[in-house]
Amino acid sequence: MTQDAIVPNGVVAPIAATNIYAEAAQLRLEELRKWREQIPRFAIPETADATQKLSPAASVPNVFIELTNVAVANQTALVRADGTPPAEIRDLVAYADAYAPVADGLEAEAHFLRHSTTAARNLAGTEALTTYSLAQRLSRQKRYAHLKPHVADMRRALGKQRKPTPEEAARKAAERAVKAAAKVAGTAPEPKLQ
Repeated sequence: MTQDAIVPNGVVAPIAATNIYAEAAQLRLEELRKWREQIPRFAIPETADATQKLSPAASVPNVFIELTNVAVANQTALVRADGTPPAEIRDLVAYADAYAPVADGLEAEAHFLRHSTTAARNLAGTEALTTYSLAQRLSRQKRYAHLKPHVADMRRALGKQRKPTPEEAARKAAERAVKAAAKVAGTAPEPKLQ
């Protein structure tokens, strides 16, 4: 795997880098995809709100569902030709009860993994910001002037602009004030005559 590195003066140069985690992460993703085949009744929602639409009927208590099963089994008037048999309904409830904790566990693990990746990126970012700050300070000293191109590259990569000098800031503020005054003068509504 190769990555590009930005070297002084904004030149991009490829560097060889191996991500020791990429292969292991890819294996975990493949294992998760295999779960789709191993988990019965695994369904992918067709729309973003598909699960939400199922929630009202999915939230009825198990006791209620079992009472309707008993009623259907004992009352022929309640048997529908297109209805699901009580045994299959019990199987659906058993499936939901068994796999709901698996979903909860996966969500918790996903939350923990997201936290882990954010913590890793935070540490890397903190180290980079600390190095940037140190490089900025040192580059102001004559003996470390050679760091200035690195600081400029880091600043561009970070997306931060240098602070304007007090003279530049005053000039820009004056320009904004002139523009604002012209805008107010040009857009002031004329008094209405009655």
